[in-house]
Amino acid sequence: MTVSAQPSFPPSFEDQAATLSALQLAYAALVREFVVDVPANPFPEGEAFASTPESVEEAFAWLQQVDAQIQVHQLRQFLQTTPLANEGMLRHLLLHHLRKPAKSTSDRDKTDFLLVQYFSLCAPSGLDDADLDLDYVAQVLEPVLGPQAAQSKNPEWLTALEVILQSAARSKRLSELLHSGTIEQGRKLKAENAARYFEPSAMVAFARFSFMIRRVFFRLMHDDLNAITDGLRELERRGVQTIDCRRAQFSAEEPTARLRMICQSWKVMFHAEYSSGQPLRMLVDLRAAVDDALQSGARKTPAAKSAATAAGTPGSGK
Repeated sequence: MTVSAQPSFPPSFEDQAATLSALQLAYAALVREFVVDVPANPFPEGEAFASTPESVEEAFAWLQQVDAQIQVHQLRQFLQTTPLANEGMLRHLLLHHLRKPAKSTSDRDKTDFLLVQYFSLCAPSGLDDADLDLDYVAQVLEPVLGPQAAQSKNPEWLTALEVILQSAARSKRLSELLHSGTIEQGRKLKAENAARYFEPSAMVAFARFSFMIRRVFFRLMHDDLNAITDGLRELERRGVQTIDCRRAQFSAEEPTARLRMICQSWKVMFHAEYSSGQPLRMLVDLRAAVDDALQSGARKTPAAKSAATAAGTPGSGK
């Protein structure tokens, strides 16, 4: 599907040239990292970018070829690991996608992701949810969405987003959020109104929605990881050294020490993005397995039993 749309505010030739020049380094890195099969960059690293109509057209065409082969998950992975991902680069990436005369579904998904990344980077930390109204989000996004963003009012067809957010906020555990379908409902609303997504008011509303859903996700994810870690510590205090974690795709006698190490690595892996993919479902299932072990009073391993017996034997010096 392709959506035709005009940029929210017409860029000057100099602005277009500046954006294309700024993106050369990032796109060259993308091509190398994901081995993208495209012709050689017409403006190799280290060469000055000549701001002429011909060079701008050639550079834009090359970036379009790369865009066609880079998926949103690859862009996400790249921006989470590259030192190039600063405010300026995110702004140029957004302007590049917003200025396209025809935008694909992939362009929409990338724009949606980039708007949240840009907002997350530019907004001050420690904001309360009450501060994150549409006016504030529009103000932060104005450098990329133009003055229309600051005048945005939530259109009636997007009132469902607030209902979805309220439902997500009521989730007490990550499993509730994933099974409630709230994330999918937001994606469905976006897909059903694809032709209207690039209206400034819609982009502001979806950026706010995604940012706040991400907040809920991180809170619940950290709660689950902390609950698992606390549960494993309690099991070890009881002398339990292994638990049945087959439901989470681990072994029937998974060592608690190994599970604690896995939880530490997950804190890093889940740092950047929410999703309903397999790793998160493993996290949900692991918490359930630890909860089951705590509630069932899992039997101690033979080694733990022997240690407990020795500790209670008269004359043992204990």
